[in-house]
Amino acid sequence: MVGVRERLGEALFLRVAGPDGARHRDRIHFTEGPRWFESDSPIGRVHGDASMFVGGIRALLLQTLHPAAMTAVSEHSGYRGDMWGRLARTSRFLAVTTFGTADDAQQAVDVVRSIHDRVTGTMADGTPYAASDPHLLKWVHIAEVDSFLLAHTVYGKHPLDPAERDEYVRQTAEVARRLGVVDPPTTEAELKAALAGYRPELRGTPQAREAVSYLLFRPPLPLAARPPYAVLVAAGIGLMPRWTRLPLRLPWLPVSERTVVRALGGLATGTIRWAMTPKRG
Repeated sequence: MVGVRERLGEALFLRVAGPDGARHRDRIHFTEGPRWFESDSPIGRVHGDASMFVGGIRALLLQTLHPAAMTAVSEHSGYRGDMWGRLARTSRFLAVTTFGTADDAQQAVDVVRSIHDRVTGTMADGTPYAASDPHLLKWVHIAEVDSFLLAHTVYGKHPLDPAERDEYVRQTAEVARRLGVVDPPTTEAELKAALAGYRPELRGTPQAREAVSYLLFRPPLPLAARPPYAVLVAAGIGLMPRWTRLPLRLPWLPVSERTVVRALGGLATGTIRWAMTPKRG
């Protein structure tokens, strides 16, 4: 069983962290120096848990609903041809800013900001967009934080209590400000209010539905990996707000989502957590 665990853990790590993930992992976790956060603080507990697999899928689905954000991704992202490369870069950024040294974390932020400065364009209606727009950055941020927190609450090994959830939102706000977000939420209540404030801007565009279809039905995965991936996708969809289902053409099966999907999602995240745990001794 240990051999199976090691192989599964290695395969998952390779997919999420990329071919040079081990080198980055060692640098992030073992380089000496001050950190922005303690590893056992709320942000470390959430971002280090297997529930992030579900939260990440939910975040991607939710983010597609903002037309400007979706246009930027569609025109400047490699999500069709380099889905796993993007995942590796995103997971590395979260790992560095959560667990890495302060110098490495700031360097990662600077790199992302320089990329955002180059991502500009015009939407179909002639409205200009820029990835560095604080309003757009805030949407991406709150969609991620809400998704990671909800997934951890449902599927995390040790869910946070209300005070810890507020602390998690406050800690993520520190990174968001460095990325250019203006006035990010610092409590769970503020996070919910911020999400509600974006609701009038959100809709399911053809680009959003194409991205969702690609994520759900055409992932660049070997056949053997698709069943467990489908479980994680179903778990991510099960955490999406009801009002998002029609615009994104997502299924809504409330009874199954509360029973079968939750059970399978818990099994999948538990298996991932087990597989990714380093062998002792």
